[in-house]
Amino acid sequence: MDTQVIVVGAGPAGMMLAGELRLAGVDVVVLEKLVRRTGESRGLGFTARTMEVFDQRGLLSRFGEIEVSDQGHFGGLPVDFAVLDGAHQAAKTIPQSHTETVLEEWVTELGADIRRGHELLSVKDTGDRVEAEVRGPDATYRLTAPWLVGCDGGRSLVRKSVGFDFPGTAATMEMFLADVKGLDLAPRMIGETLPGGMVMVGPLPGGITRLIVCERGTPPRRREVPPSYDEVAAAWKRLTGDDISHGEPVWVSSFGDATRQVTRYRQGRVLLAGDSAHIHLPAGGQGMNTSIQDAVNLGWKLAAVVLGRTGEALLDTYHDERHPVGQRLLMNTRAQGLLFLSGAEVQPLRDVFTELIRYEPVGRHLAAMVSGLEIRYDITAGAHPLLGRRMPHLDLTGSTGPGSSTEALHGGRGVLLDLADNAVLRRRAAGWTDRVDVVTAAPKTLPDDGSLNGTAAVLVRPDGYVAWAAPGSHSDLPTALERWFGPAR
Repeated sequence: MDTQVIVVGAGPAGMMLAGELRLAGVDVVVLEKLVRRTGESRGLGFTARTMEVFDQRGLLSRFGEIEVSDQGHFGGLPVDFAVLDGAHQAAKTIPQSHTETVLEEWVTELGADIRRGHELLSVKDTGDRVEAEVRGPDATYRLTAPWLVGCDGGRSLVRKSVGFDFPGTAATMEMFLADVKGLDLAPRMIGETLPGGMVMVGPLPGGITRLIVCERGTPPRRREVPPSYDEVAAAWKRLTGDDISHGEPVWVSSFGDATRQVTRYRQGRVLLAGDSAHIHLPAGGQGMNTSIQDAVNLGWKLAAVVLGRTGEALLDTYHDERHPVGQRLLMNTRAQGLLFLSGAEVQPLRDVFTELIRYEPVGRHLAAMVSGLEIRYDITAGAHPLLGRRMPHLDLTGSTGPGSSTEALHGGRGVLLDLADNAVLRRRAAGWTDRVDVVTAAPKTLPDDGSLNGTAAVLVRPDGYVAWAAPGSHSDLPTALERWFGPAR
């Protein structure tokens, strides 16, 4: 074997996955056909959950100053995200190009083999390994590994080569996305519905304006090259009456509203993550964020299998947990598209949604859905409110190690938080300390929602989700440790 895992695609999902694998000590080769990063802004910002994920890996400081906001939308209807209980607000103006730069620098420091200008030509799963045919700068060669993960986007060659089923609906319209210099337009941060469609305007750093133009009745086109800025300006004038033809385009792209998801996230020794597994209307900026969270869910599980710590059954939980998340993503983006992009016939529905959103439980539900904070995995039986949910940030006192539950996850390992200084608990976990850190400390304060009241211990998976808690879990600690981290050494 040439390496332990091949990752195809050096976008946010591929880079995050490579980082997670390297944190566990897994050898990984990342194949990327582009010689250099595009520098295009594309996906903007992070949801609250992705902010938590980056914080759990100690990455937030690498992004520099981050502008956050507690204002968002659902289908163009304002939603107050301040009602959520997360430690972070959403980041609004970080371009995907910066995200990719930060992640690539991190992954390079961790020792991943990133091969730019190396294009995947085909994939073959032989049953005991995966063979990838690759066109490099100088020659075509074969690369082998026990596992391969496709993070190569909506037109994934990995998905097509291996024959993943990818059902869904085709695009019904074409929309434009452009970053432009030299425009002085009033912000339309959550978009504006117009008689002929929808437009969105957002200011970006460096005097750049982000435009999204959705004109109803435009048939989808499969383009080999990006649309011209003249097409964008013409559509803008038809919708708004304003002339923006004097603008200087930085980059222009088009997209559609196709909605598809693979039926299985794993097929033999090949897995998919991110847009390779699911495509949808980019409503609410959820696509890149969901892709990053796919990678974080998969990374530690694949590493445990590669390193022989547990059996392949652990990989089944990747599909079991992330496929439903992808289904809800497709559901809510289709709903937002109907609200946002339909004509006057949908206005009564918009009016009803506007009324409903004023009720805090409804607003909270929609905000949590779009932010990724609503996720609850079917991890284990029990009554504890945090089982299967993300671990809230806890500042710790009395700890000789990390100062918070978030800091405890920086290494990408499991964490057992001993909140009651229980020596018996620590002895029961002793067989797993090569892969699970035991932190004995007390919380400085407890969450306002009461989710940790009376809790003596919490087992947190590397992806930040609670796998066991006492009291409240029906299983004992060794059973939970073996399920998620393999047999004791």
